[in-house]
Amino acid sequence: MIVLDHVAKTFVTRGGEQVAAISDVSLEVRRNEFVCLVGASGCGKSTLLRLVAGLVAPTGGRVSIGGATVTEPRDDTGIVFQAPTLLPWASILDNVLFPLDMMRKLDASGRARARDLLALVGLSGFESKYPRELSGGMQQRAGICRALVHDPDILLMDEPFGALDALTREELTIELMRIWQERPKTILFVTHSIPEAVLLADRVVVMSARPGRVAEIIDVELPRPRDFDMEARSEFQDATRRTRELIFGGRSARAN
Repeated sequence: MIVLDHVAKTFVTRGGEQVAAISDVSLEVRRNEFVCLVGASGCGKSTLLRLVAGLVAPTGGRVSIGGATVTEPRDDTGIVFQAPTLLPWASILDNVLFPLDMMRKLDASGRARARDLLALVGLSGFESKYPRELSGGMQQRAGICRALVHDPDILLMDEPFGALDALTREELTIELMRIWQERPKTILFVTHSIPEAVLLADRVVVMSARPGRVAEIIDVELPRPRDFDMEARSEFQDATRRTRELIFGGRSARAN
């Protein structure tokens, strides 16, 4: 579904200095697979996601989806950022409908789908509310609906729960797994949380320090559906331990 073939990305600063964000990254993501990217800050996780989204172009190598080179944002891809980035002057329903409006695909079926998605994430009755009237977790739920409203094949998520409190983060983690089970998508998910990555993913891609490379890909051998009780299982402990070893090396790993 998604293929990165020896991909590199170098940015140029205002002073003319070249900064290599990622180098020689090769990765394949299968259809309807849930893959998490983890690594130290600055290792290029978000850059990799933007390359797949078509928001930036690679300096070297090739990014493709379904065999076609990614050169710009695609209709079959939805994006969820760390901040909900909702339009403050628009209702929650209109925020969710925004991608369909931009694509000139807004019709009765799209409105029905938006309402169904809001019901799916527990936001029925909030369609006419404005973002300022919702909690951060509710806004992020609306952001997920907005990314799904045009029924994309691929969902790209850049630390979508990073700014939330611990309880809301756990609630949305379970919610995301439920949505993915009910409506399978190919998901590429960036996170700083190792336990979150292991609980969510079929595979965890661990990236090295900048310039980011794929240090190792860890298969998560946990059955689905999953819940937080699985954190006590040996498969979960083994995967989180190996991920920490790769990120922190011989240093003492902080709880992450």
